[in-house]
Amino acid sequence: MHSFSSKRRLVGVMMAAALAAPILTASAQGFGEKTVRLIVPLAAGSTVDAIARVMANQYAKSMGHPVVVENLVGAGGITGTAQLVRAPKDGMTIGMVSSNHVINPSIYKSIPFDSIKDIVPISVIGTVPLVLVTHPSVPAKNLKELIALAKAKPGELNYGSAGNGSSLHLAAEMFKSEAGIDIRHVPYRGTGPLTNDLLGGQVQFGFVSVTAVAPHIKAGKLRAIAVSTAKRASILPDVPTVAEQGLPNYSFDAWIALVGPEGLPAATVNRLYHDTRTALATHEVQESLASQGIMVIGSGPDAATQFFKTELEKHTKLVKQSGARLE
Repeated sequence: MHSFSSKRRLVGVMMAAALAAPILTASAQGFGEKTVRLIVPLAAGSTVDAIARVMANQYAKSMGHPVVVENLVGAGGITGTAQLVRAPKDGMTIGMVSSNHVINPSIYKSIPFDSIKDIVPISVIGTVPLVLVTHPSVPAKNLKELIALAKAKPGELNYGSAGNGSSLHLAAEMFKSEAGIDIRHVPYRGTGPLTNDLLGGQVQFGFVSVTAVAPHIKAGKLRAIAVSTAKRASILPDVPTVAEQGLPNYSFDAWIALVGPEGLPAATVNRLYHDTRTALATHEVQESLASQGIMVIGSGPDAATQFFKTELEKHTKLVKQSGARLE
């Protein structure tokens, strides 16, 4: 009896340890006993990182062995992606990238890979809505009033971004072009410093990811003017889109996608896509995505490949229009 009780306690400890561990395992599905690397070329705590981690838990269950998220940061995602494209073509190294992946070729003088030819898009996980916010001191309560204010004071209003060529910069440049206004760009080194200065009124407005500023909007510290996507954001349902407010051709969002190195066998790509669809169908992942306002896409490899090409063309034009400098 004592032996049975001890075994039960041991099993309980082992189960608790397994649940607490960042790496999960499950029944094998053709991958063997190796560990899968899920490279995130962006910082821990970013939206992409948060999604990668919740997806990794589900991937481990369907793939049948450990999945480890590795944050390899630097140069707007180039450092980590460079390691991904050099990885063995066996499905044991995959990556979760953002729209920066198709922006970087126009921003940097050179990058050590081709953003289209050296990767295999597996699935576009979803889009991340941005929201145009102003400091409460700005005398504009909707998009038409903000545009009217900018036209009345050409070159005087400042908007901030997370840096030259960032999604936040390009979203504002597209707005500037569609609205026909003259506004000044103030680049920051990341969303954190930008948000701090928006809150302090040092910069008057800007596009920011919905999740980064939703609490500040609800607290009245920032005013939500419009969301960037074609549809309203689920966590800010009362905030109209830019298109709803008089700029019907405007639609801009950041996005997250699963990719692998070029040369992955078609069977491996399809299996990874199946694992992605399985993960997206789970309550855990759906709840996590919804809490961050992410609009799920879950597109297949063929659609994802075409999406990357279209997005590269779109962002190349926006970068040229914005005048973002090569670094």
